[in-house]
Amino acid sequence: MNASQHSQSTEPKAATTHTAAANSSVSVPSDDRDFERARRGLVARHSDTKLRDSKGRVVSDAGAYSFLSSASPDTVNPSLWRQAQLNAEHGLFEVVEGMWQVRGYDISNITFIKGKAGWIVIDPLTHETTARESLRLANDHLGERPVVAVIYTHSHVDHFGGVLGVTSQEDVDAGRCIVIAPEGFLRETVGENVIAGPVMGRRAMYQFGSALPAGERQHIDCGLGKLTPTGAPGLIAPTHE
Repeated sequence: MNASQHSQSTEPKAATTHTAAANSSVSVPSDDRDFERARRGLVARHSDTKLRDSKGRVVSDAGAYSFLSSASPDTVNPSLWRQAQLNAEHGLFEVVEGMWQVRGYDISNITFIKGKAGWIVIDPLTHETTARESLRLANDHLGERPVVAVIYTHSHVDHFGGVLGVTSQEDVDAGRCIVIAPEGFLRETVGENVIAGPVMGRRAMYQFGSALPAGERQHIDCGLGKLTPTGAPGLIAPTHE
């Protein structure tokens, strides 16, 4: 196979007659208040949606999903398209007084609680870059505070992998930041991400389409969140379980 043939074979395809017919039969909610709810509490967004790591590599780009402003094409289930539109609402949001979330730059959300001594961070995303840029967004618009505690709610990588973007091993070792996790967290993390890591990685590629570029015939959404950032996750062991 020559280069031209290979390029043609990887081009996204139009919907088949059966796919187009199946998608056209799907009815979705018509309550536009869902979009108002998704935007509720918005404080600020990143002016540049291309979030880059220390080497300048783009790790996450929420702006790549601007195509979602159009109507659902026949290649996409309209229900997924609508969910993707809702998940595309990115930025820093106030949840309740003293608690904020940054959404839309990763597959999960990162939560910031204003504590007496500094930020308490819940679930620091998948990648150091998305976590760091989320913290910067919070500090820029809510006032800079040190991170004094990080909470991992469970052992999925999108809930701990970006921890090095909000604190450091040095700060944890010095007692300036504590890391709290459920009992048995490290055992579960090793089991899922090391022992079963290759299988989990392959499953994630099919489940979330992480290798696909954004586009109406390529990556639309992850369902539970916007996108999976590219790059390796980090980890700091809990100080409290």
